Amino acid sequence: MDRMTLLSPTGHLGFTPIESGSFRAGAARRPDAYVADSGSCDIGPYPLGADEQHSPVEWQRYDLDLMLTAAREQEVPMIIGSASDTGSNRGVDLFVRLIEDIARSRRLGPFRLAAVYAEVSRDAVLQRMRHQPLVGLGGRPALTPEIVERTDHIVAMMGTEPIIRALDAGADVVICGRSCDDAIFAALPLRAGFSRALSFHLGKVLECASLCAEPFMAKETVLGTITRDAVEFEPMHAGQRCTPASVISHSMYEREDPYTHAVPGGALDLQACLYEALDERRTRVAGARWIPAPAYAVKLEGAGRVGSRAFAFAALRDPHAIRLIDQMERWARAKVEERHGPSGPGGYELFFRVFGRDGVLGAREPHPEVTGHEVALMIEAVAPTDDEAAAIAALAQRNFFFARFPGLRGTAGTAALPVDEVLLGRPAFSWTINHLLPLDDPCELFPMRLLDVGAAVR
Repeated sequence: MDRMTLLSPTGHLGFTPIESGSFRAGAARRPDAYVADSGSCDIGPYPLGADEQHSPVEWQRYDLDLMLTAAREQEVPMIIGSASDTGSNRGVDLFVRLIEDIARSRRLGPFRLAAVYAEVSRDAVLQRMRHQPLVGLGGRPALTPEIVERTDHIVAMMGTEPIIRALDAGADVVICGRSCDDAIFAALPLRAGFSRALSFHLGKVLECASLCAEPFMAKETVLGTITRDAVEFEPMHAGQRCTPASVISHSMYEREDPYTHAVPGGALDLQACLYEALDERRTRVAGARWIPAPAYAVKLEGAGRVGSRAFAFAALRDPHAIRLIDQMERWARAKVEERHGPSGPGGYELFFRVFGRDGVLGAREPHPEVTGHEVALMIEAVAPTDDEAAAIAALAQRNFFFARFPGLRGTAGTAALPVDEVLLGRPAFSWTINHLLPLDDPCELFPMRLLDVGAAVR
C-alpha cells in the first residue's frame, strides 16, 4: 500500500453532533478508516474526577452511529480514542454498550470489537513510585503519595502500541480509553509500514478535524492521506480550504514549542517541513522528522475533589460604583471573613469575576479597566459542603449589594441582582496529576477485551 486515507469527522466525538453533510461527502470517498478522538483536558477536571461524561449520551450515540454504520458498510476499521470525554473505564464500557446497541438496531455484523482500557488505580501508581520518581509536566513538582491519595480517578494516555495490538488481534472497531490524540490516527499507517514521523504528523493535523481548514467551521469532516514521502489534507465541506497557512497553524496548535511535539515514545520535529498547496483546497506536507525518546513514557492524568461549589450573580450600572468596584469587593470579602474566617486551603475559597473588565482573562488581562456602562459580577464559592458554599456565596452577593464606599448616596442598594438566588454547581475538582510514567512495555497499563458483535446477524 502506497497511500492510506483516514476520515476525521470531529475533534471531540459527542461534544457537539457531527455535521452529517460533510461526513457523508467524506464517506463517499471510501476512506481506509474512520477515526475520531472523544476526549480532552479542555473540559476541565470535573468529568474525570467525578467519572461522568461531559457530553450528552444521545450526542455520543449519534456520532458513533454515523461512524459505525459507514465503517461497517465499507468494511474498514473504526478507531475511537479517549472514550466518552475522559477515557476512563466507565467511558470505554459506555461506548461498548452503545456500539452493541447500534449494531443491533442497524443489523450490522458480525465484527470484532476491542475495548482497550486506560484507568490506573491509586495503588498501582503508589507502587511504581516506590521504584522511581514520577516527573511533573508544566512545572509541576514530582508526584507525592499525598497527592495520589487525594486523587479520585487516574488515567494513562496510551500511544499507538495498544491500538496496533488490538488491530493485530483482528479488531474491526477499537474503543480506547485515554489516548494520545495523534496516536489514534498514527496507529493504522504505522502498522501498514508508513513513516513514524509522517504517521504522527498526519495525526497531529487530523486530531481536531476541520480546525486544520479555513474559514473556521467546527465538526466538519476532513480527509488526511499519507504516502511514502508526505501527508495531504482535504476538507469535505465545500466552503472550506486546507491551505498551507491553515495546516501549519494547526500543526502548531496547543504547542509551547511550535516545532516540536512530544508523544509517547518520542517527539515530532516539524522544523524542516515544507507546506505546498496542491490546489485551492488541498495541501501537501513533507519533511517531518522523528526523534526517539531515550525511554518510553506515558502521561498520567488525575483529578481530585476540592469541595462543593455555589454561584451568585450581581450587576452594576452606577458609574460611581463601577469606579469603586474593587472597594466593594473588599467590603464583601471582609464581611464573609467576619463570619467564616479567612479563606484558604482546607477551608473555603471565594472568587469574584467582573465581566466587562477582566472576567475572561483575570490577572492576565492586559487592559483591566471598564470601558462600557455596565458590568456583570459572577461570585463563586468553594467550601467543604453544599450548605457552606451556598451561605458564603449568598453572603458575598448581599454584601456586594449593601457595600459601603465613599460618595454613596442611594439607600436602595448598589447592585442589581439578575438572579436573586444562589445556584449550586457541580462539585469542584482540580487537576492533581499531570506526570510522566516510564514503561518497559508500552502496552502494560492498557488491558484489552475482545468481543464479537452482531454474530447472529445475517
